[in-house]
Amino acid sequence: MAEGDNRSTNLLAAETAGLEEQLLGWGEVILVTDKFLRWEKRWFPAAMLSLVTVIFLLIYYLDPSVLSGVSCFVMFLCLADYLVPALAPRIFGSSKWTTEQQQRFHEICSNLVKTRRKIIGWWKRLFTFKEEKPKMYFTTMVCLLAVIAWIGQQVHNLFLTYLIVCFVLLFPGLNKHGVISKYAGMAKREVNKLLKHKEKKNE
Repeated sequence: MAEGDNRSTNLLAAETAGLEEQLLGWGEVILVTDKFLRWEKRWFPAAMLSLVTVIFLLIYYLDPSVLSGVSCFVMFLCLADYLVPALAPRIFGSSKWTTEQQQRFHEICSNLVKTRRKIIGWWKRLFTFKEEKPKMYFTTMVCLLAVIAWIGQQVHNLFLTYLIVCFVLLFPGLNKHGVISKYAGMAKREVNKLLKHKEKKNE
């Protein structure tokens, strides 16, 4: 057991080091983005939502085709990938990091690796569920996708995308300030109450 834990820890450290090396050119941008996502200042959430709103209003006004939108998005990513590593040290002042900045960058990369592992784990569990209980898997997937399709039909695609992007950007800050855990705990308590009430009725 100890050997397995050590192997997992070493693998995590190796993956984190590799990701740090890949994202080194984006380090300053990642640290600034992290401050915004964790709401280090009160006006950060409002600034993020304002920027996202302006971008989506611009998309709504221009109304580009799918091909044009995808092309512009990929072109923006290519430009950012080329320009950010070269310009970031000049914009943010210095290429030398403090110990605190290096530690925070390491934590961010470690969290990204852990998140990637969780997603892969969920994906594997989904296929395990498919193999072990194919009928339940089929029923669950069809019902879930039907609900998602119905929601997509009721809400405008761009507005729905806007809501999803806003939620994703606000999630780290909501999680840090305990909002997610608070409402998740409330929902869990309500579900437990309903289950207990059903058990009492069955008795």
